[in-house]
Amino acid sequence: MQITRIVDLSRTVGPQTQAFPGDRKPQVERSATVAVEGYNSSDVHISSHSGTHADAPFHFLDGGPRLEELPLERFTGPAVVVDATGRPDRSPITAADLEPWREGFAPGAAVLVRTGWDEYYGTPRYFDHPYLDADAARLLADSGVRCVGVDAPSPDSTPHGPHPVGDWAAHTALLGAGGVIVENLCGLERIDFADPLFMALPIRLSGGDGAPVRAVALQAG
Repeated sequence: MQITRIVDLSRTVGPQTQAFPGDRKPQVERSATVAVEGYNSSDVHISSHSGTHADAPFHFLDGGPRLEELPLERFTGPAVVVDATGRPDRSPITAADLEPWREGFAPGAAVLVRTGWDEYYGTPRYFDHPYLDADAARLLADSGVRCVGVDAPSPDSTPHGPHPVGDWAAHTALLGAGGVIVENLCGLERIDFADPLFMALPIRLSGGDGAPVRAVALQAG
């Protein structure tokens, strides 16, 4: 297979990264320089859910697989881009809304839900995104989909306040089925070609509940 195009769907991780309520912003500190040590190196302090990242089942399930226990196939697959744009703030995306794309929901597929909310990244409104309701999440899980991505901070409605308590129905359904969730995607509108391949490989973090990814869509020619 020859790759003819790579579309980057990832956020930069650094001090400018918008953090989920209750999480710390990433910190990148220079620990060595060419002028002093002869090379550049940095200390990086980040949440496991910084920037564009993947959630493992262990994120919500104490007995769920950790990041490094999951097969890499879980983080890649033929992409199905669901157009859920033009919705009001904090509105649910229902199973009926997913129906036009249902034929593509199958084991091995990566379903990417495009809300258009990446436009508001860096602003308070970013946390007022549309979200998958419980039935929509169960439809994906019951269809065998094990990789779901969103261009928002969460597939669930983001509650307000530090370490908020929320309704995590989408996380519970998708992660409970052994799947992974990729959050804070951007630029899904640039997947304008047929048969895209999605890939979002995380670092192999020991005991990981999640980790940053470099999410891309690949076009083969």
